[in-house]
Parts: sequence; structure tokens; C-alpha cells
Amino acid sequence: MRDYGRVTSPRSNPNSELEHAAESTSDVSEVTDAQADRDAERRERARLYPRVTSFRSRRGSLTQAQQQNWEELWPRIGRDVSETEQLDPPAWFGRIAPLILEIGCGTGTSTAAMAAVEPEVDVIAVDVYRPGIAQLLGAIKRADLDNIRVIRGDAVIVLKNMLAPASLAGVRVFFPDPWPKARHHKRRLLQPETLVQIAGVLRDGGVLHIATDHAEYAESIAAVIEGQSLLIAGDQPVPFSIERPVTKFEGRAAREGRPVTEFVLTRVPR
Repeated sequence: MRDYGRVTSPRSNPNSELEHAAESTSDVSEVTDAQADRDAERRERARLYPRVTSFRSRRGSLTQAQQQNWEELWPRIGRDVSETEQLDPPAWFGRIAPLILEIGCGTGTSTAAMAAVEPEVDVIAVDVYRPGIAQLLGAIKRADLDNIRVIRGDAVIVLKNMLAPASLAGVRVFFPDPWPKARHHKRRLLQPETLVQIAGVLRDGGVLHIATDHAEYAESIAAVIEGQSLLIAGDQPVPFSIERPVTKFEGRAAREGRPVTEFVLTRVPR
């Protein structure tokens, strides 16, 4: 198997300030109707969302400050995932610029830090966890960043429905859930069909940047890459920075002896 990864050691973080900155009725007929409505809703959701998701559903409340940031910023820079809406990035950002999709932004530490040092690049960050997104909104506000937009929901739906073909300069997938138990491997994000979807929205020469600290998942990713030809490793120039800030999670992985494997893949010409 070809070696698509590179193992990194802990690095200093040039954007550490952003790292710290940085979800009875008595009428029997009415009961029957209500149950029928619920059953219909469940069937419709099964039709719309048949996929086994790659994320865990988590609940969490917002602090008062986070709620204020959400109410202030979300109407302008955030939106929920949509099965029917295709994004118009120039209209959303107010300009035309290289566009990167970050899948699974977490609390947004890397998102904010990398956007701060590349103001000429626009970033759409996707996650499902509202408190984590709220932390990113706080970092955006503190650093006065205007090149980040956020989508809450399943990134696979974003790839399938919300992005035009060949519209992205890059896709970032940092530390996706490894779902380590064998019976859960089907939930992993980086499957062959997902790579095809990513390749579809990348422009020619666009880059997929993956990082994981889970050794077995890294081997699985390498095997998935080996089985396709749309995204390849090589010495092609990367149209944006691939230098990531060291987050507290990556620092913990280093202390526990879990090196990070990264993959930088380029979309071949159509």
C-alpha cells in the first residue's frame, strides 16, 4: 500500500491567543390521528435521512454569553443544513474568494486560528454540536473574523445538496470520530462514497486535508484512498495553508503517545 500519510510531532502554535479565545386527549379519534401523524413523520425522516450518521447526537446548553453571541451572529453567518437549498457563497460572504469546507469543526479552535492568518480565504465550518458552534461564534466575534460561515447539521447532506460541483478550493477533516468498535466502522465519515462526494465538490487541483490521531482509522483511510483515483497524493502546490494550530486534544494525544497522521490529497483534473 502506498504511503499517503505523514506523521507529525507536537508543534508550537503561532495562533495560541485564538486557541484560548478560541446544543390526555379524551377523543380516541384525535389520539389515532396524532399517532398517524407521528408515524408519517418518522417515515418521512427515514426517507430523508436514511444514512447511518458519522456523529453522535449530544445535548448541551449555552451559557448566557454564548446565547447572546448566537442571537447576534447566527442570523448573518449561520444556517441549518438543508435538503433543498444550494449555497451561494459569494452572496453569503459578500465577495468571491477561495472557499474551504471544514467538516466537524468542533469548538472551532483550528477554524478560527487558520481563518485569522488567511483572511483572503473563506471557510464554511460544519458541525452538529450547538455548544461547540457557540464557542466558535465567540472566537469569531472576539477576533472580528468575517471569513467564516457556519452550517449546523450533517456534513454529508452539505456535500450532496448544498454545494455546487467543483466549487471548493479545499476540504478539511480534522480528527473525525474514529468509531473504534468494529461494529461501528460503518459510521465512519471517510468511506469510499464520501471521498467521491468530496472529489465532486472540489475544483481541479483542490485539496482534501485529513488529520487523525487514531492509528487504525489512519490505516482504514489509507485503504479507502488506495481504492480510488480522483484524489491523489503528490507534490502539487496547495492553494491554502495546511499548517494547523495545536489544539488541546492534539496535545493530549501526543502526551498519550498517539501520533497524528495527515493526508494531503489533490483533486485530479476532470
